[in-house]
Amino acid sequence: MLKLNVNGKVHEVDVEPDMPLLWVLRDHLGLLGTKYGCGVEICGACTVQVDGEAVRSCGMPAAKAQGKEILTIEGLIYTGLQESWLEQEVPQCGYCQPGMIMAASALLAKNPDPSDSDIDAAMTNLCRCGTYARVRAAIHAAAAKCKPYIPVNPE
Repeated sequence: MLKLNVNGKVHEVDVEPDMPLLWVLRDHLGLLGTKYGCGVEICGACTVQVDGEAVRSCGMPAAKAQGKEILTIEGLIYTGLQESWLEQEVPQCGYCQPGMIMAASALLAKNPDPSDSDIDAAMTNLCRCGTYARVRAAIHAAAAKCKPYIPVNPE
């Protein structure tokens, strides 16, 4: 039995310790915003935050997340990032967007005024639709309207 703090709430889950966090979130906790993409920590569709760091949940064993604060797209409180995302028309198909937003949120929490190179270094998620320029514009817009940028847990 593992105890995981997800979006401010502690959950007990009866899973194998090496089960990827992605599958615990989706299959055991019903948090479907975190997406499966590649399964090998490359694409970033499964990005969540663990203790404020953007983490690819498909490669993180659930046991490694015990005692840490896990934040999923469902737990991300409105901060202006989502509004900027829509204003800049970032989403195309939308599949990668939860992971992109979680990575962008982690970046802005650490660096409230990132440069283009800071954004490029932090945003390693893959987008098949190729909206990278819009992602960068949305992060700059969110940084401008949300100073200081502080993600808030819903609980």
